[in-house]
Amino acid sequence: MLHTGIAWEHLPQELGYGSGMTCWRRLAEWNASGVWQRLREVLLDRLRAADALDLSRAAVDSSQVRALKGGRRLARPRSIGGGPAASTI
Repeated sequence: MLHTGIAWEHLPQELGYGSGMTCWRRLAEWNASGVWQRLREVLLDRLRAADALDLSRAAVDSSQVRALKGGRRLARPRSIGGGPAASTI
């Protein structure tokens, strides 16, 4: 669902997960309750315990690293047009 970008209501019923709204609601509840963060922690703990964690090719996802002090503000791009477009109404 999150990978393909289809609408929740188009989720195939044959998969047996319930309606698209049910799946969306569960995902929202799991996000709010920290399920994904806890799952990540458990997975990393198990990999470390098995000495199977190789960070030599690790990547950091920007959605996981908060920028507490914000970032550099870029200059606002200059317009290349002479003004607003004419109304088509």
